[in-house]
Amino acid sequence: MEKKYYLAIDIGASSGRHILGWMDNGKLVLEEIHRFKNGAEHKGDKLVWNDKSLFDSIVEGIKKCKEIGKIPASIGIDTWGVDYALLDENDQLIDEVYSYRDDRTLAVIDEVHAIVSEQETYKRTGIQKQVFNTIYQLYCDKKSGKLAKAKSFLMMPDYLHFLLTGVKKNEYTNASTTGLLNAKTREWDYELIDKLGLNKDLFNELSLPGSVVGNLKDEIAKEVGFNSVVCLPATHDTASAVMAVPQSGFPLYISSGTWSLMGVETPDENTTDIANASGFTNEGGYNKSVRFLKNIMGLWMIQCIKKEYNDKYSFTDFVDEARKVKDFNSIVDVNDLSFFAPTSMIDAVKDYCKKTGQKVPETVGEIVLCVYTSLAVCYKKAVEQIEEITGVKFNAINIVGGGCQNVLLNELTAKHTGRTVIAGPVEATATGNLLAQMLASKEIDSLDAGKKIVKESFEIKEVLA
Repeated sequence: MEKKYYLAIDIGASSGRHILGWMDNGKLVLEEIHRFKNGAEHKGDKLVWNDKSLFDSIVEGIKKCKEIGKIPASIGIDTWGVDYALLDENDQLIDEVYSYRDDRTLAVIDEVHAIVSEQETYKRTGIQKQVFNTIYQLYCDKKSGKLAKAKSFLMMPDYLHFLLTGVKKNEYTNASTTGLLNAKTREWDYELIDKLGLNKDLFNELSLPGSVVGNLKDEIAKEVGFNSVVCLPATHDTASAVMAVPQSGFPLYISSGTWSLMGVETPDENTTDIANASGFTNEGGYNKSVRFLKNIMGLWMIQCIKKEYNDKYSFTDFVDEARKVKDFNSIVDVNDLSFFAPTSMIDAVKDYCKKTGQKVPETVGEIVLCVYTSLAVCYKKAVEQIEEITGVKFNAINIVGGGCQNVLLNELTAKHTGRTVIAGPVEATATGNLLAQMLASKEIDSLDAGKKIVKESFEIKEVLA
């Protein structure tokens, strides 16, 4: 039987990968065929994405399929959330695509909540207040006059799918990160949109993962050497990653990468006062499920520290250095805003310890151990909050994504939370992206069947508490 290939294009804040997937003897096989750098760039006083370079890298990677003779039946793109493109009446980009780490929103948050209070916004949308939320970004665009010129609003993966096909679709899981969806109906909250003076016509019908966007545009098909269907995965990378958690039911998970997204997938939203006060968010998952989770700063801190050392140390070196440290117990609040976009992450960690009267880390090992331990302590608090809010007790934490390879962090997580850590798969986001495409093509018949395939196809490690 001829193999059927699928292409997952998984793009994060620092890099992107093209990963082909196919079934072989009941197991899912992955092959990375292209990798490229990504990153926000300073343009004057703006922090923006280089959308042209990003799309060129996407097309370059698709070409590789032809080169190696593995033509995908479908292609799907996932990215981070909250960021978006605004197009004019000629479908041209209006201004740059801002990065969520740009600080422009700080000036409008109070103004937004003078119109709709924080409490009402959470009751309506279930989205945790974060400085980068789309709701604040769009209000900035309204104030600048940019929004008045817009005829189309597309989240980042929606925009990239549009560039491939010429078809505009607003996909549910990424739209759920905007703070403009109603948590109960899982549709756009047009009343909220209207209250904020945003143009309701920009927010079109939502499409679910598994929906077909369209075929590649003729000029793209000609450039890459073949045609293929573009199919919506869960376009928010965490939603894709959660699909690949190798446990059915109501598992507790951490999608571990630049961010640590910790929570549970559930059929029901939770917009209670305690959920709000505890900093939990309700985002969309496959089949209109809810990912009830907390955004934790994650390995962004380690990535920044690595960069400050001019990449002299690998991530494995960091673990080795941390293991050499004795009697160092300082911890930081990883969710403190001082770690969001500091000029120096090393200085930010040292300053926090100094400010809180703790021993200041000096060596490489002490600095990274401080971050790893702080993450594990934060996970412990989040587990306890999830159990209190949901009334469910969890014996294990499923850690998926690139961060699950960090053996020391897994050990510290098991130690501090008192839960067994189940680590893997590493390529959770791409795997979830592929599962959505395979569900759409009927190659697998249910998400539970997909999760069983994940369990049988990839190395899953356990770390006992």
